Amino acid sequence: MGKKKGVPEWLNSPLWSSSNLPPVNDTSDRDPPSPPQLDDITVDRRSTSHKETLTSTRRQPETSIIPPHSSLSNHPTPVLPASVASVVDSSPAISQEEFSRQSQILAEVINVGELRMLTAQGVPDGSGIRSTVWKILLGYLPSDRSLWASELSKKRSQYKAFKDDLLRNPSEITRRLDESSGVKSEDSSFEGNCLLSRSEIVHGEHPLSLGKSSVWNQFFQDTEIIEQIDRDVKRTHPDMDFFCGDNSFAKSNQESLRRILIIFAKLNPGLRYVQGMNEVLAPLFYVFRNDPDNNISIHAEADSFFCFVELLSEFRDNFCQQLDNSVVGIRSTISRLSQLLKRHDEELWRHLEVTTQVNPQFYSFRWITLLLTQEFNFLDCFHIWDTLLSDPEGTQKTLLRVCCAMLILVRRRLLAGDFTSNLKLLQSYPSTNISHLMYVANKLRG
Repeated sequence: MGKKKGVPEWLNSPLWSSSNLPPVNDTSDRDPPSPPQLDDITVDRRSTSHKETLTSTRRQPETSIIPPHSSLSNHPTPVLPASVASVVDSSPAISQEEFSRQSQILAEVINVGELRMLTAQGVPDGSGIRSTVWKILLGYLPSDRSLWASELSKKRSQYKAFKDDLLRNPSEITRRLDESSGVKSEDSSFEGNCLLSRSEIVHGEHPLSLGKSSVWNQFFQDTEIIEQIDRDVKRTHPDMDFFCGDNSFAKSNQESLRRILIIFAKLNPGLRYVQGMNEVLAPLFYVFRNDPDNNISIHAEADSFFCFVELLSEFRDNFCQQLDNSVVGIRSTISRLSQLLKRHDEELWRHLEVTTQVNPQFYSFRWITLLLTQEFNFLDCFHIWDTLLSDPEGTQKTLLRVCCAMLILVRRRLLAGDFTSNLKLLQSYPSTNISHLMYVANKLRG
């Protein structure tokens, strides 16, 4: 069989072939959906007036990923071209102990470059290594281990101050203002008829005040966002007892998510809270809260907040509705994904976007904005994030390569499909081998 035009050498393997497939256009088991409306496939976003300044973190090189057996196991394993085989590491999966030793995770000064190279191969599950690794990769922990105690103490104290300042009820705020200004105690501030004396109500602190500096006016403006956060937090991974179990532990975890998102919204008035941020926060909090060291896990809320801020610093423009049509907005990001697919697999790109007219926005908006947290098993997402956080080119570029690899992994079905079947496939992505997905994504580099 001749080579396909516009397809790179490594994609000419039978693994990606669409021949001898059963028809996928049979819709006898479903009603054909109509073209989706944008509101049905995107997360809601609130407009913003400007970008907030957040610090981003540079990444270090990613190494090759070992491709295990493909999810397309019904096809014989192809003989890989030399250009592909040369980057395949045949060594067994690295153990937790070996990971700790090689990355010098316990050394006085950690070699962050080596740590990132190891992380790209996948962090071993089990004993809290991922918690520490993510904090280092996100810049929350410095490479100098001797500075950890002081940095953590400073950050956690800062978060406590945020909670004290931003989560108080306006009544509590005005009471403290009264006390600091020498106003009489509560017992003496009532007249005989038990009504608050008019002379002791400051106009800017009156519940009906419309002043911009009024704590009550700000409180009522925040109510809508807080209600949205409450709804979203309660819907976060409803199938997991950790988040939605009928116990005090799950409820305390929900409260932590809620506080983090409220504080973030108040500290970032230009962006505030956007629906879906809870899904990006959830993996961070889950990993940190499950650290086996109780002295670390009890501070999961504060640690998650700062790592969430750092992670979002590279993706915040995707949540900003006013930037949608700019060079940094979500539509531009989706366009870059389309161009990436065209460059690496023009045949698949043409079939999707020209022949079947599947707009990439119909499926990739959620992939990109939620960092693939809704497309795979929750625990599998950790391995994807290991790669996202360790790449030298930045998390967003790596994410686009992973999204492109997702399309390539199901190219046989996509090439044999029409608009209806392809859209259904991509909006409900099938189970796949995550290590193999990361391997294909790595091949798209450059």
